[in-house]
Amino acid sequence: MLHRGVQVVSAKGQEAIDTALKADLVVLNTAVAGKWLDAVLKEHVPQVLPKVLWWIHEMRGHYFSLDYVKHLPYVAGAMIDSHVTAEYWKNRTQERLRIKMPKTHVVHLGNSNELMEIAEDSVAKRILREHVRESLGVRNEDIMFSLINSVTRGKGQDLFLRSFYESLQIIQERKLQLPSIHAVVVGSDMTSHSKFETELRNFVISKKIQNYVHFVNKTLTVAPYLAAVDVLVQNSQARGECFGRITIEAMAFQLPVLGTAAGGTQEIVTNGTTGLLHPVGKEGIMPLAKNIVRLATHVERRLTMGKKGYEKVKETFLERHMEERIAGVLKDVLQKAMEHQRT
Repeated sequence: MLHRGVQVVSAKGQEAIDTALKADLVVLNTAVAGKWLDAVLKEHVPQVLPKVLWWIHEMRGHYFSLDYVKHLPYVAGAMIDSHVTAEYWKNRTQERLRIKMPKTHVVHLGNSNELMEIAEDSVAKRILREHVRESLGVRNEDIMFSLINSVTRGKGQDLFLRSFYESLQIIQERKLQLPSIHAVVVGSDMTSHSKFETELRNFVISKKIQNYVHFVNKTLTVAPYLAAVDVLVQNSQARGECFGRITIEAMAFQLPVLGTAAGGTQEIVTNGTTGLLHPVGKEGIMPLAKNIVRLATHVERRLTMGKKGYEKVKETFLERHMEERIAGVLKDVLQKAMEHQRT
């Protein structure tokens, strides 16, 4: 941020208070930032609220707490990453907390220029693909399905692996002649010794599919894995992802997406065109398994969906698209904040 000319100050202390009081616009990034208001600004909160834009990315139940969001009705505006999440926040805050959302703007995210450069560089993609596949012991002709997300129950890695196992059973029962198919779980962290990750690995061992399932440590550098795989699986459970940036990143790499019919994924993936959607929960295990087989057996469909996804990214999900959308929101909220100051 410093290299980009952004001044960085501590979130606590008098400098933070002075900066917030002098600013024309204050952006709170995430629902959790609501606690900062009372903890740091204290008696100055009423002065700052009329010029706050609250950017919310969360939709899990524990964020709907008055400790976090009691000041929401009094800010200049809110910004949320998807329409379905905005509607959920509107209903949940009203029903559960008896508070009203401010004017809410929906802004879909966009891929960074850096990621698009790699996604559109065929030589770079080929090198990354070869490197990752070699490190995993996967042949070039094999078909890889990957879920790239932090390994937690809410992201659905357990249900994905069950679906993957069922897809292997279907292939065997139908005697389908296919290259080997592999599942790659990117986001592993065995140093945390989580019960959930242990469950995943025990399931793989119990089903004797160790040769076809690969666990990769969590990383912020996802481009090599998007270049290496053939299909992205977005299996977030319950209400799904607020938006799901990895989905549009995968589409930039011309990957079809197998996603849950929940949350922001429904606003990104066009079912049957850029990917295939399946239900959340256990009800989605067999539909996802069948979709895995469907894309494994139809190369042309896989490639066509990937190209359609890339076209959608170019039309809607680039950095400049996001910048234009955010600029419109900033203009609106800043104008509202200025009008409040004048009155």
